[in-house]
Amino acid sequence: MVLHATDNGVSWITLNRPDAMNALTPDQRERVISLLEAAGTDPAVRAVVITATGRGFCAGADLRAASSAAASNSERVAGDVARVIRQGAQRLISAVLDCEKPVIAAVNGTAAGLGAHLALACDLVLAAESARFIEVFVRRGLVPDGGGAYLLTRLVGPRRAKELMFFGDALTAADAERMGLVNRVVADADLAATAKEWAERLAAGPTRAIALTKHLVNASLDGDRATAFAAEAWAQEINMTTQDANEGVAAFVARRTPRYRGL
Repeated sequence: MVLHATDNGVSWITLNRPDAMNALTPDQRERVISLLEAAGTDPAVRAVVITATGRGFCAGADLRAASSAAASNSERVAGDVARVIRQGAQRLISAVLDCEKPVIAAVNGTAAGLGAHLALACDLVLAAESARFIEVFVRRGLVPDGGGAYLLTRLVGPRRAKELMFFGDALTAADAERMGLVNRVVADADLAATAKEWAERLAAGPTRAIALTKHLVNASLDGDRATAFAAEAWAQEINMTTQDANEGVAAFVARRTPRYRGL
């Protein structure tokens, strides 16, 4: 089950399957994707928080559900697995990366496998002190999916990424913060309040400027300097047509606090 509520411009997406450490079934994954896509196009939503109930943030994909589906169609043909990955885990991670609103992960507990990648794909990551991040794939004899190699290499570099993926050791929240995987570690009891504070600050900000900034940062490691500089110039060109940009400049000149509307 996935809980959802919108409050004060923030879309709260809460994984709510605590008995299974919030392992994602295909239906739950599709629900999260749908909510992220809706948030990206809804002008009333200006920030997103992904969190969970219970002791775990997300234990990854529900392998039992995957095994049941495979058993019902025992005649696998070449390309089936790749198709499932593209249409499943990769679509979920892409939905986070491509969402036009800033997405915060409030990691309340263990984030393993695809669950870790779901958190790391978010724009900002808050972690409770009890949180753990585990590249669990190697423990199952599997190759990391859900964009793991793509995300980790960009966040911590190839050597650290290999260490995490080759050994599959649990990484504490404090260690994840030191490595740059987490923005801030807070006491378990303070996680929800901190996520709310951060999300509402983002929701009160210049939404289109933040969206364009997100795009520039996400694309920055995939191209050369000339491409990055051209994208930056065009992003500024587009942003200067927004009401919030005009408001920001006017507020600066008038020496008052800007009142952004997300337009």
